[in-house]
Amino acid sequence: MLTPTGQLNHPAGAPRRAANEISEVRVRVLHLNAGNLYGGVETLLATLAKSRQLCPGMEPHFAMCYEGRSSREIQATGAAFHLLGPARISRPWTVWRVRRRLRELLRKERFDMVVCHMDWTLLVFGAAARAAGHKVTLWAHGFQTRPNWLEPMAPRIRPDLVITNSRFTAARVRPRFPNQSVPVIYYPVAPPADFRTAAEWRAATRKEQGVDESTTVILQVGRLDAWKGYRTHLEALAKLKPERNWVGWIAGGPQTEEQEQYFRQLQETAARLGIADRVRFLGQRTDVPQLMAAADIFCQPNLEPEPFGLVFVEALWAGLPVITSDIGGAVEIVDESCGLLVTPGDAGSLAQSLDALIESPGLRARLGGAGVERARSLCDPASQMKKIEELMQAEIRLRA
Repeated sequence: MLTPTGQLNHPAGAPRRAANEISEVRVRVLHLNAGNLYGGVETLLATLAKSRQLCPGMEPHFAMCYEGRSSREIQATGAAFHLLGPARISRPWTVWRVRRRLRELLRKERFDMVVCHMDWTLLVFGAAARAAGHKVTLWAHGFQTRPNWLEPMAPRIRPDLVITNSRFTAARVRPRFPNQSVPVIYYPVAPPADFRTAAEWRAATRKEQGVDESTTVILQVGRLDAWKGYRTHLEALAKLKPERNWVGWIAGGPQTEEQEQYFRQLQETAARLGIADRVRFLGQRTDVPQLMAAADIFCQPNLEPEPFGLVFVEALWAGLPVITSDIGGAVEIVDESCGLLVTPGDAGSLAQSLDALIESPGLRARLGGAGVERARSLCDPASQMKKIEELMQAEIRLRA
């Protein structure tokens, strides 16, 4: 028979039910993540929690090692949340402790699938989940561009299913899992607001920042990682024609000591380039939809490949033309219909693209208008959540 959690159980003498009957039962999924930083993965988890009503056949739970912005956002949705406690691989006793707490959770709450988000989570929790009799999924949100000790260790725990966030990521993850299907599912990304609400956000946010409608606002949002091209962005702004009326907003605060140092370097760079009075470092923000509604251009000139680029989809939903580098998963999102692609690290080329958009409100409107439909076709929450549900149900049926 089927248990309330969707697991197959066959008492003596009971007839076996067809595997396809599992699709009629709610699938209980436990998502595991560290939770100590905030970025695209954590944004996805918040979306899965907020949009869970779109998939009544799937019941998501979330477990993290650290409390912070990510855990607060998930708990605010009313989704089931479990705190496992801090863990560092360099301190084995902390790993043993969180594994013990996970095993206790798995005994108490039976799940159909345990999803490890990224290699660190697979390495810490994968074997414990497998030993408890649960199917394990690795959701690969990226890959290491430099040698890293985690990557060769994590595949020792072979997942039942590997999900990737772009064709670009899949091409780099597949060699680690030969003879295994590696499906691609773009993140579900919800539109920020309707037109009326977005217009209200725009007026209020620009007023708060002291910016009138004659000024072009250029926005970059993200973690303060050097490879996201913040320095190139500043250098390009310094090359814009002096008569242009623009301001640059950089939203994102340092979350590590390395990012603290990089943040200070960016501030010094803006001062050295003579644009400190036109560039505003907004720090860590929870009102990104409002900032995007108030902006006119979204710019993130990556120096290294973006595995996916959730923030680009958010910008497209907001009706912003997007400028980014012609590398990585970004090119699966941004094309000539909705944005401009530039050579990585080329501040001169970036400045030309920015100048063209500042000069032409019509070009901004055309690219931004097409971006909304582009975002819908790639990342509509209803369709993407359904794909996730169907994929996991198919895996459960296969393994049953």
